[in-house]
Amino acid sequence: MKRDLEPWRFLDQYRGTHFNGEWPTLPQLFRITTERHPERRCFSIYEPDNLFLSYREAWRAISAVARHLVKVKIKPGDLVALTGKNSPEWTVAYLAILFAGGTVVPLDYQLKSDEIEALMKFAGVRALFVDEEKFDEIDPKNKLKLRDRISLAKASPNYIMEIAAAGKADTAADSPTEKTNEDLPGFSQTQEHDLAAILFTSGTTGNQKGVMLTHRNLVSDCFLAQEKMNILVDDVFYALLPLHHSYCMLAVFIEAISIGCEVVFAKKLVVNQILKDLKQGRVTMFLAIPMLFNKMLKGLMRGVREKGIVVYGVIRGLMALSGATKKMLGMNPGKVLFRGIRGKLSLDTNRICICGGGPLPSTTFKAFNQLGVDFVQGYGLTETSPILTLNPVDHYKEQSVGQVLVGVQMRIDDPDERGNGEIVVRGPMVMQGYYKNERATAEAFTEDGWLRTGDVGYLDDENYLYLTGRKKSMIVTEGGKNVFPEEIEDHFQLYDELEQIMVRGYLKDERMRTEGIEALVYPNYEFFGVEGPETDAASAERMKARIDEIVAEVNRDLMPYKRIERVQMLSEPMEMTTTKKVKRHKVD
Repeated sequence: MKRDLEPWRFLDQYRGTHFNGEWPTLPQLFRITTERHPERRCFSIYEPDNLFLSYREAWRAISAVARHLVKVKIKPGDLVALTGKNSPEWTVAYLAILFAGGTVVPLDYQLKSDEIEALMKFAGVRALFVDEEKFDEIDPKNKLKLRDRISLAKASPNYIMEIAAAGKADTAADSPTEKTNEDLPGFSQTQEHDLAAILFTSGTTGNQKGVMLTHRNLVSDCFLAQEKMNILVDDVFYALLPLHHSYCMLAVFIEAISIGCEVVFAKKLVVNQILKDLKQGRVTMFLAIPMLFNKMLKGLMRGVREKGIVVYGVIRGLMALSGATKKMLGMNPGKVLFRGIRGKLSLDTNRICICGGGPLPSTTFKAFNQLGVDFVQGYGLTETSPILTLNPVDHYKEQSVGQVLVGVQMRIDDPDERGNGEIVVRGPMVMQGYYKNERATAEAFTEDGWLRTGDVGYLDDENYLYLTGRKKSMIVTEGGKNVFPEEIEDHFQLYDELEQIMVRGYLKDERMRTEGIEALVYPNYEFFGVEGPETDAASAERMKARIDEIVAEVNRDLMPYKRIERVQMLSEPMEMTTTKKVKRHKVD
């Protein structure tokens, strides 16, 4: 199917009636979608809840919660915190805050309660939505002087409809076409350049900073990304990764409601449950992180290999042929040829898989495409709402993180002899700055107003981006060569023996200030059949020997100046981000 080259053009018919300016706000966008597709499924969750909400029903629930916020004196521009597991209630609360004219502060539910309270205090939030299980833990004595502390259970559409039917609460508008919600501040006062969300992110290398994103940032990025992939109204998205993270928030939640798609919510990050959800929900748009796609592929190919060397060889040969045909002729024989195999991953209804949140081995990218999956890799930052590049399904490059989006300006600063330099960008999706942190904001931008990504890479002649590493983690060897740890770490992704690996520099010659390269490794103890670090000497030696062997294998494929010189075995796992990347600044 041919992509609409400007999928946002339908908005023109609503400009001047439903919104003014270039882009609608998120509440205005949700109103437009609900008018277009009132009876389509919006938010769904399977066992044990079995809740299926249409856009009209979601509108009613959001409106009811928004009116409650107005009643407790949440005013336009007030900050409201939101923390909880992925659920329809989370998305209802998110949109209700915006309908009321507030700014959402989504917080990582995995943080400790005192850490959540500290971020709330720093931000100066006026109210809080929180899951029932943490309701009594976070600010129970109201030291933060909140106007309201609301259990996410009360944002449940079922709960709202029950109390409305009993006459205990204000009922929401029956339909957006009646325009009875236009008095809500989210419609009457909020503009596209107003703040929509403040996202706290530390990434892998720094302390938490509040990224300020406007409605224009989020809505423009949502639609500009669609120019690289054809999203259909009957697509079903799967909300697996935490919604507080910009990747899932934009690429699943906001993308879906911009078109009228269904969002199916995951119950937990366990492969068996994920496969069950994908099948029950008949998911067509599956977004995940490299670690999960690697696990799925390895499990699938292990099953094929168990059928015998002949069958395995035939399947691999057909995969190679399928991939070449798709790449050169634009045809996709793998879609039919490997439907049964894809079914084992519950991907038989899938149209597009999207990988983000970290680097993906090109072999994994290639294998999924060979199996008939339209597999997309992208790149971005929380500071850019987050998408900056995407690999178009009809012209993908396995080694690249994608082609620069329309509307994004990207350049490479101070490139070296290989063309590698810091990636800097500007465009409508770039943040307004860091909340209450003028110094960090100033450091994040060049003198001429481009955002410094902190990432290093290069562009080809078709404006495809290739990442090589993080500027802050760069190692300078004694030969004066620049080495990026991420480039080396990518070679280890498909080894089950390693649970975690972090490559870094160490001071090799203090007088000359030269660096060597070392790897910190936390083994996969389950793979080796031992319970943990407290094991016998023979098992520890066996693990160390195998890991040394793996490092030697990888070193053989690396340029001499990139080779790992020493290995440290860790007895405890390294701290990770939400998207399962090691926090480098947390490792001593």
